[in-house]
Parts: sequence; structure tokens; C-alpha cells
Amino acid sequence: MKQFPKTVVSIHAHPDDTESFCAGTLALLRAKGYEIAIVTLTPGGLGGIGSTEKETANLRKKEAEAAASLLGARYYCADGRDGYLYDTEALRIRITEILRQANAAIVMTHLPCDYHSDHRATCNIVEAATMVAALPNVPVDLPPLAVTPLLYHTAPLGASDPLGGPLLSPHFYVDVSSVMHVKMAMLEKHRSQIELMKVMHKMDDFFAEMREQNKLFGRRVRREYAEAFWQHLGGGFQKDALLQETLADFVVENAAPHEEAKA
Repeated sequence: MKQFPKTVVSIHAHPDDTESFCAGTLALLRAKGYEIAIVTLTPGGLGGIGSTEKETANLRKKEAEAAASLLGARYYCADGRDGYLYDTEALRIRITEILRQANAAIVMTHLPCDYHSDHRATCNIVEAATMVAALPNVPVDLPPLAVTPLLYHTAPLGASDPLGGPLLSPHFYVDVSSVMHVKMAMLEKHRSQIELMKVMHKMDDFFAEMREQNKLFGRRVRREYAEAFWQHLGGGFQKDALLQETLADFVVENAAPHEEAKA
């Protein structure tokens, strides 16, 4: 029987992505005794208004560390270049190295059909790195994991595909109503993004917009706030429903997928 360690690694493209898309679920897992690691493929250097790429990257790493500290989580940055991220051998190896260092059991990342090209590249890198994390011939100076980690995907900003259409229905939702204050406290560490989102997305209040997205997901399953997930069930990956079983009191299966596009 497979034995999974109590470790979850959230790997997204930019500082604030984990906080936006799955921090509530991480808080619930933390309360269940899980160790948490938060990883960004880039330091988010393009995400600044009135500061250089280097200055912005340094600031955003500090913001990410501050947010992670609220969960007692470790923060790693793979130092890819924001806005120009692509799938490379070096980044795949780096992510496998982090997965082994963290002893990952559950991995979370973007959907392959996310709106942002950096997010899609991250998904490809994380999927490839996770699949081989238990193989001995990977060129990483750490022992292979005992079991291939479970891979889950998080919902994108706006909950739509790259062309603005509806996503495939989530496999399940997690009720994060009881930890929404933790999620928002983590998100609010990313103060640099308030002005950026006004310029880039014309969002007057980025934090409020993310709260509304979680409220939208909550309405779909008759909860106050929820986060949406898809489990990667393709070949090469374990199929155990570990996250769902661990958070059974908070997981709501998607009972009305035909309502997704209308909600």
C-alpha cells in the first residue's frame, strides 16, 4: 500500500498566484498537520509599476516570503524570467529537485489551459518534473521520492479559458469559508500588485476581485467561499484521492457541472 508523506507543494508562476488560487486549501491542510512549501517559477519582475525589473523581483520575493510565513511554509523561487517563461530542461530539473527536497506528496499548479502563457509554461514544467520525481536516473543530487506525487490543478483568474470561454468543470471544490481570513491575509502581503492589476487588468481592487471569485465558486456548491480543483488523472500519475480524503469535511463534489457556464 502506498504511503504518502504529509507534505504539499504549491508551484505557480508568480508571487501571489498560490495565495490567489489555493491558499485557503493550504491553510486547511496545514491544520491537518501537513508541511507546506510554496514555489514560484519566476520572481514576478515585470509586475511592478514605477520600479525596475530587478527591484520588483526583490520586493516580490520578500512579499512571497512574508505570505508563506503565515502558514509556516517554506518559499522557493526557481528564478525563471517573468513574462518570458518557457519550458526548459534546467527548470524541470530544478522543480524535481525542490519536490525531492520537500518530500512532496501533493503538488498543486496551474491548469494547462490557463489564460497566462507563464502559467501554461509552469504547468508543463511542473507536470514533467512531478512525473519523474520518483525515478532514480533524474540528474538531481537528492534521492528519488518513494511515490510519484499526486498532481492537482487550480483555477485561473477569471475562471475562463485563454479565449474567455468556460473551463472544463472542476472535479471538486474545497469549502474555504472558515479560513478565508487566512487566505486574504496572505494575499494582502502582495501590496505591490494593487497598482499593477489596475494597469494590467483594470481592477480597482485586486484583493476584492479574488474574494469575489471564491464567492462565485462558493455559490456553485452552496457555500460562502470555495476554491476549485482538477486532479491530474492521466497516465504516469497516482490516482489516489488523498487531498479529497484528507479534507473530506470541506470537499464538495461538483454536482451541477452543466451550470458552470451560467454561474
